[in-house]
Parts: sequence; C-alpha cells; structure tokens
Amino acid sequence: MAKPVVVIVGRQNVGKSTLFNRMVGRRRAIVKDEPGVTRDRLYEEAEWEGRKFILIDTGGFFTGSDDDVIAKVKDHALEGIDEADLVIHLLDGKDGLLPGDRELADFIRTYNKKVLWVVNKIDTPKSETRLYDFYPLGGSVIPLSAEHGLGFDDLMDEVVSQMGPEETAGDEATAELPRIAIVGRPNVGKSTMVNAILGKERMIVSPVAGTTRDAIDSVCTYYGRKYVLVDTAGIRKKGKISQDVEYFSVVRAIRSIERSDVTLVLLDGSEGVVEQDKKIVYLVKNAGKGLIVLINKWDTVEDTETAYTAYLDTLNRELGSLDYAPILTTSGITKKRITKIFPIIDEIVQTRRYRIGTGALNRLTDKINKALPMYSGRQAKVFYATQVDIEPPQFAIFANYPDAIKSNHIRHMEKIIREEYPFKGTPIKIFIKKRMR
Repeated sequence: MAKPVVVIVGRQNVGKSTLFNRMVGRRRAIVKDEPGVTRDRLYEEAEWEGRKFILIDTGGFFTGSDDDVIAKVKDHALEGIDEADLVIHLLDGKDGLLPGDRELADFIRTYNKKVLWVVNKIDTPKSETRLYDFYPLGGSVIPLSAEHGLGFDDLMDEVVSQMGPEETAGDEATAELPRIAIVGRPNVGKSTMVNAILGKERMIVSPVAGTTRDAIDSVCTYYGRKYVLVDTAGIRKKGKISQDVEYFSVVRAIRSIERSDVTLVLLDGSEGVVEQDKKIVYLVKNAGKGLIVLINKWDTVEDTETAYTAYLDTLNRELGSLDYAPILTTSGITKKRITKIFPIIDEIVQTRRYRIGTGALNRLTDKINKALPMYSGRQAKVFYATQVDIEPPQFAIFANYPDAIKSNHIRHMEKIIREEYPFKGTPIKIFIKKRMR
C-alpha cells in the first residue's frame, strides 16, 4: 500500500528541520540557527498512532534572488509540494507574517493541495496572541513549538486526520498478481526494458534522462502467467535535478518499490557500479522486497567475459550483503535473456512465502552458538528460534544476553539459515529477543 506523503515548506530558518527531526523521531536533518542549511530534500518514513507516511524536508523558500543555488532550492521546495498529499506550511511566530510567506502561500494554492498553516516558535500560552498576524492566510492556524514540543501532539493528530482513511486493496483484477517494480538511475534503460518485457511500445522511450515522469502500471503475460509491471521515474543524484527535464521523484520510486513483490534494479553495463546504484539497492533491501539485479546494455560491452568477472567482483565487494540476489546480464534493445527473468520472479515470489518449522530452525542453534561471544564473563547463547512472518521471511531468535549479539553475529546467523534455506532473491530479517523464563 502506498504511504501518504507530507512535505514541510517555509521560509529560511523557520524551524523546518527541527520539526522534521521531531516527526521522524530522530536527528536526521542538520539543525543550525542560520538560514539556508538545508539545500536538498530529505525523505524519511514517519509514524503517528500506527499510521505511517513519508515525510519530506525542503530547503528554505527564497524570494527576490537570481542566484543559481537559491533558484535550485526553490525548485526543490516546489517539487516537494508537487509530490505531496499534504503540505505543512511552517511560519515563524516571532517574525510575523512576511511578504515571503504570502508569496509561498500563493504558490501552494496553485497546486490545489491539502494545507496546514502551522505557526512555529509559539513557546508559551502568552505568545499565542501572535497567531492573529497569520489569519489573513485563510483557514485556521496551528500553534507549535517544534523545539520544545508544545502543540506537537495536536499537530500530528491533525496531520493524520487530513490523510483520510487508509487505502484498501487496489484493483481486484490485479491484486493477487505478482507486482514487479523496475528502478535504476536515469538513462539506464528502464522504459526500453519495460517495452522489451511487454513486447510492445507501452512506454515513451527517449534517450533523454528522466523522460519517464510518472509510475505507470502495465499487465504482461508470460506462458499464461500474468504480472503487473510498475515502471518508475528515474532516481537522480543530489544537485543534478532539473525541473525542466522532469519532475523527479524519489518518493515515486519508493512508492513503486513498496507496492512490489520483486524489484528489478537496472545497472548500466557500460558504466559499472556507481554510488547511486548502491543507494537504490539499499532502498529495495530496506523495504524487504525481492531483488533481481539486471546489468543492462550488455550488447554494448565488448569483452563480456572480462567485464562480467569485474562486475561480480565489484558487486560482491560493494554490495556484499546481497549475495542472495540473482544477477543477469541483459539488453532491453536486443531483448537478450529477457525471458529468463520471469522464472526467477516466480521462484522469488514463492520463496518469500516459505515458512520454516520451529523444530527445523532450532536444529541450527548449535551452529549459531559456536560463533557467539562472552558477555560479562558468561557465554552468550541462543536457546530457540521461530519464524514470525513472511514476505519477507522474518525470524525471532531468543538469547540469554541480546546485548552481546552484534550486527556481525546477526549476519552469521543469516548465513547459517541460508545454507539450509537459501531464500533466493529475498532479504530476511532477524530480531534478537530476550529469553522469557
């Protein structure tokens, strides 16, 4: 189910990053008492009363300047508004209503979005008289102290209220079909790959990076089995976003990944693995989705054997925790190995739903315990394990000293589980619990 999107916008230094950090529950955005600290949009998942949503922090809204960097920050803020289901226009209660606030409010209205007018830096009940300055914006205003938390609960209740009821299952005709997301950096050939898989020109194909502006679902059939393909907008590097080329949206990519069962991550066979590829793979893994790595444009590679060996070395070195993910060399142009994708998808969908019996899992505890450390002079030990969920497979492992078990021990546990049950193409999650007597 796609999560609602909430964006925080406002002038410089009104407290957007402070509010962002409070809403996500940890320090994610840099907070300083000076304008212009936040230049790029930040995206994080937030939750209130069990309702999850994606939160966007934007750079300060500048007016009256031709500076190129300032113009880009303004574009980022406007694109954030375009992506959002709900806009929080944060205002400064100490400054009062300024012309820049009115200009931004007018911009927001052109997008026809739900808006909350929130007046920050209302630190005492006495300071609530400042709210009268903001009534000309229209509608009610919400008092807040993002730094101290005053009024925060009321704001969050209103945020959730404005989201409306949670979405139910989508189109019944496609609800049970495997959903396949296709993601990758701009210009790695996502639209061409979709056309190759579908066997027809379903998407507009162009060599210009970022021409796919919205996620578009398509149903395809392979030997009688149907699949839903979700093509996503390109994921761009920070500072490389051009509003004239596309309405870039990491949020749209995240939404498509969340809606998928299996995600195809396209890499450019002519360029090698770059930093942005690793970030995209992290998004897929963090969402707990099935993963297939497609090295695209393989028809442009000359010495394929040497190149493939180099690619595997790089992937194992840079993305070593993804040994479970199948890797295919493909070409959307020549349709090389396109038909091999579907049997792998079927296998991954099946393995994501597989359950291991508690007895079978507990037979692995002896191997796990051999690698556990001492803790406060005593041996850390796993007593039993059980699978608690599927899609992705999730395991609760009960130990006497959970604090002794670090990330490297958890990786070793995953390796032991995968030696018996490979769980091809899907991440698995392991939770360490204190043994209950």
